[in-house]
Formats: sequence, structure tokens, C-alpha cells
Amino acid sequence: MNIVLERQSSKPIYLQIRDRIRHLIKSGALKAGDRLPSIRALAESLQVNKLTIIEAYNVLEADGIISARQGSGYFVSSVCPTCTNLKSTFAPVQNVLILESLSQCPSFDTYAPLIHVQTQPGIINFGYGYPPPPKDINHIARRALKQEEGDIFFPYELPQGQENLCRQIAQILVQQGLEVFPENLIITNGSQQGLSLAMSYYVQPGDWVIVESPTYYGVISILENLGARIIGIPMTAEGINLNLLEQYLDSHRPKLIYTITTFHNPTGLTTTQAHRQQLLALAEKYECPILEDNAYEGLNFEPVPAPIKALDKHDLVTYLGTFSKTLFPGLRVGYMVVTGKHYSAILERKFLHDFHTSGISQAIVSEYLASGHYRRHLHRLRTDNLQSRNTMLKALADYFPEEARWTVPKGGLFLWVQLPDDVPIQTLRNEALAQNVFLACCSTFFPDKQGYPAMRLTFRLPPAEIESGIAIVGKLLKKHIRRQVKQISNERSLIHYI
Repeated sequence: MNIVLERQSSKPIYLQIRDRIRHLIKSGALKAGDRLPSIRALAESLQVNKLTIIEAYNVLEADGIISARQGSGYFVSSVCPTCTNLKSTFAPVQNVLILESLSQCPSFDTYAPLIHVQTQPGIINFGYGYPPPPKDINHIARRALKQEEGDIFFPYELPQGQENLCRQIAQILVQQGLEVFPENLIITNGSQQGLSLAMSYYVQPGDWVIVESPTYYGVISILENLGARIIGIPMTAEGINLNLLEQYLDSHRPKLIYTITTFHNPTGLTTTQAHRQQLLALAEKYECPILEDNAYEGLNFEPVPAPIKALDKHDLVTYLGTFSKTLFPGLRVGYMVVTGKHYSAILERKFLHDFHTSGISQAIVSEYLASGHYRRHLHRLRTDNLQSRNTMLKALADYFPEEARWTVPKGGLFLWVQLPDDVPIQTLRNEALAQNVFLACCSTFFPDKQGYPAMRLTFRLPPAEIESGIAIVGKLLKKHIRRQVKQISNERSLIHYI
């Protein structure tokens, strides 16, 4: 491998190596699947420290350009960012959806099929977005239990969670730009409990609540159960439509804004720092609290803006996070950041709800954080997810009709495909399932189950499954679109004849 280093340059040596390898891949000199020189061999060839090569390879791996194979070395990724169209085409109609009465389709009707299909062999499941558990989690769990002496896991614990875990989470959040202290944290049974606790605190029956449209389907069901009335403000490519948001803040005086600012579920979008500042300014102007859900934190492919909570000076924002999307959901360990007068009231609700979160689950997460394994695990997840996302983007470009539009997430687990209005989405889902491809029901992501035809697709799948599944769905989509075009043509011919 021909790499010429400028040792007098101000650019660090490891970045020079990264740039040269990236150029070799982009030019075609290195092709997908090619093996890179070993760390030792390249270090000797370039007469640099092995740590310099490790740094260069780590950066390339984080960018999804190369990937490590256990015991085999580093290889050029099968799909790299330079080979993929990274421009989002997401541009939905800006219709506000208002839900004043209870729906007849609770989120359990969506959740149950997702869990059921996960147990069926041979099905490509585009609806279930969770990472595989870390390979070393059993070892970490045994070590966590062994280190604790006596019967520490058996008595009741504090409802806000174990002090050590709260301290560790606070340290993680400080690195994301939040000024958080352990006493601001409440450990919950997953972020779902955090959503329920916060919404039951802020919202009374009959209150208006603003959500993004589409949004996480579980939130719609929680609000319906509380007897709230929902305003679904449409998403743009930049995030929630701020002009429409202000209009409804002024006209309806809602009691809460629910937002997913980073790797939005289901669209995968991430808002800019400016968008976050404007959203907070509107909330302050109309004195409306914000519930900021950041369930996919840590799964970013590139730097993301600090959460809205980091900008909050008036205790207006409650922040939610979880380890369900980065470790595994069965742990049921999430957390809330609550400041000011709201903390005591929400903590009391947590106590009345279930006393405390499992001490064993908290200890496992705490040990995983303390051991340094979590940081390395996130690095592997980001690398794998980026390659899978790029595989899906390429497959969408290759197999989907040109009428389809999709988002290009900068992290997380999902992307969102917007379909033409006349596509029979339920028929499409049934036909795909007949060919062993499962698609989530898109209508549940909209208030009152309205909205446009779309698909939330998880790219947390092996590349071969993504390629095969997208090819099947793309073929079905093209069939329905051709049928619609033919029908429209026949109708026009009939009108012309008449």
C-alpha cells in the first residue's frame, strides 16, 4: 500500500493515513472486501507507532469505510458512504392531525405482532428495531453479581435508583453537553415508564398535547389512556414544523410538547441546533413544558447537537434516555433527567408505581459502564449500523420505484419511506408477509391512525437480509404503482371518450 506521509505537516499522522486509505478506496484501488495490511505490518512499513495505525483504523471503522473481523484483520466495507446517495428526499404534505376522542387501535395491537414475528424463523423483520445483546453481557452480569456481597439485591431500594448508576449516567450526559447531577436522575423500568410518569404528571384529562406527526406509537396510546387530546404537527425534513407549532401553541394552549430530537422514531431525522433553540424559545414564550425523548442516544454516525435539555434554563424540559436500544430491552433500565420543582412530584409517582427498578438490572448496567465495555460496544454498534444503513440506502435506490421518498438517518435504528398516496399499504404488508417479509403498520404512528402511506424500516439486520427484503418489497411496490398508472390512464381515456 503506497502511503506517503508529510511528517512536517500540522495534520496528525493518523489522519494522513486515514485520508490516504479513504482515497484508495474511493478511487477503486482498494475494493470492497479487500484486506488491509495488519496493524504491525503497516506500522513497520510507515515507520510509525502501532497506536497511530490503530487510531487511523478506528476512525475509518467509525466512518463505516472499513470493518474489523475477529481474528482476521480489517477489510474494506462492502458498502461505503461514498458509494451511497446520502440525500434525503423526505417531503410530506404539511397536514395537522387532531385527535379529540379515543382510538380503536391501541399500541398493543402493534406491539404484539412485532414480538410474535420475532420468534418466527425465516422472516425478514423490518419492524423490530433492537440490537443484538453484547456477546460479553453474560460475563459482565456474572461479575456484577459476584462483586456484590450479602443480600444487597433482596431488600427494597431507593425509587430514584442506585447512587453509583446515577453518577455514571450523569457523567455520560455531561459529555453530551448536559449540566446534570446524580440527584437530577430517576432510574426507570425502561423509557416507556418514564414516558408514562412524565405524561401523567403534566397532563390531565381533556388537556391538549402536541406531538410530532408521525411519532412513537406508544406515546399516542399513553395520551389516549390519560384522556388527553392530541395535536399532531407534521414533520419536515428539518424536524417538527415550527410555524405550525407556534400557531397551535397560541390557539390551543397545550400542556405539553413531546419531541424526539435525535434519530426520531419513526422517521430517523435529527434536528439541528438552531431548530432545537427555536423550539425551546417557543416553549418558553407559551410556557409549555417539553418532554424530550432520546432513546437512541449513543447510536450516532457523526456528532449530533446537544439535547434541548442542555439549553434549558427554566426547568421546562424533562429528558428521557434508556439502555434498551444499546444493550438489550430485557434489562428494562431507563432514566429521566428532572430538574427543579418537578423532581419530587415525579419521584413520588415512580414510588407509587413500582417502588424501584430491579437492583440486579441496575447492577449489570453499572458494571458494564464501569468496565469500559460499554464504550467499545457502542463503537461496534455504530460501525455495524452504519454499514447496514448504507446497504439499505443502496437497496432502496436499486429496487424501489422513483415515486418513493426516504430519510437518511445519521444514526439510530430506523429510516422512513414515504409512499405515493394511492398505495394500498395494508395489501402491500399482507403480500410482503406472504413472502416472509414483515412490515410495521405505519398508521399507528399518526394520531387517530390517519396520515400518509409509509413504512418504518429498521436497518438493524444482516446486509443479505436487507438486500433480499428490500428487493421483494420494491417489486411489490412497483406492481401496485403500475396498476394505479394503468387505472388512471383508463379513467382518462373513458372521460375523453364520453
